Amino acid sequence: MNDNPKPGKNGFKFPEHSIKTKITDVKPNELVTRGYNQEDLITNLSFAEMVFLLLRERLPDERESKIFNHILVSFCDHGVTPPSTQSARLIASSGANINNAVAGGLLSFGKNHAGAIEKAMELFQKSISSLNLEETADEDVNKKIAGKAIEIVDKYQSESKRVPGYGHRYHDKDPRAVKLLDLAIMESSIGPHTKLALVIESILSDRKGICLNVDGVNAGLLSDLGFDSSLGLGIFMIGRLPGLIAHAYEEMEEEEKFRRFCDLEDIVYEGFKNRDINEDSE
Repeated sequence: MNDNPKPGKNGFKFPEHSIKTKITDVKPNELVTRGYNQEDLITNLSFAEMVFLLLRERLPDERESKIFNHILVSFCDHGVTPPSTQSARLIASSGANINNAVAGGLLSFGKNHAGAIEKAMELFQKSISSLNLEETADEDVNKKIAGKAIEIVDKYQSESKRVPGYGHRYHDKDPRAVKLLDLAIMESSIGPHTKLALVIESILSDRKGICLNVDGVNAGLLSDLGFDSSLGLGIFMIGRLPGLIAHAYEEMEEEEKFRRFCDLEDIVYEGFKNRDINEDSE
């Protein structure tokens, strides 16, 4: 920002340039994003490639484009059971506009829902960074990753915690994770973070029968693509948005209005009973 603010009305001063951005430059009859004319981007890029450009500040190569597209598709919808979907549908049933319903779904994301991918990315990235693999001989890389995986699993088990990105409420082996790994192998996209995720899975599978879920695989793949862990939830939201819109629209069009997710007989009251305001005020 400009350190020499100019005078404003009523004695207030404000900077000459109040906002700086490296994302998009807007001029009369021209928009340029990350240095590329938007007309060229509209002509040549897929949606996934455009998102990659916005977040990574560069165009993806063909391999990166395919993997990132697979990741976004894998996030699109996970059914009615997640709190985000139920929130969106409940708000939609009240007669709210679709933007309000979708916003309610997005606001329901937190550490217990959709938070695992960011936690897993942070775990993988900190762990791989600590290994200094760029200074490690090629023949010793896998050995270092395996050692770190054992260290991680032992630590989480000693603290009776779950390793983020592993296990699922419904699936013994998450089919989305399996398919994403197959595609990553086909595209030669298994980098050090995904290798670490796979070794952790091998250990957890042997010890507890626990496998990678879709969040864990995507955490490894996104880390190998160079995305910072703080973008994990944001990327998940980009992928999930179409599903939330579809559910909100379906609720509006096909379900009864003001739908309840529980009936009166399902509610158990456990508060005070038979209190007398006259006696309690004496």
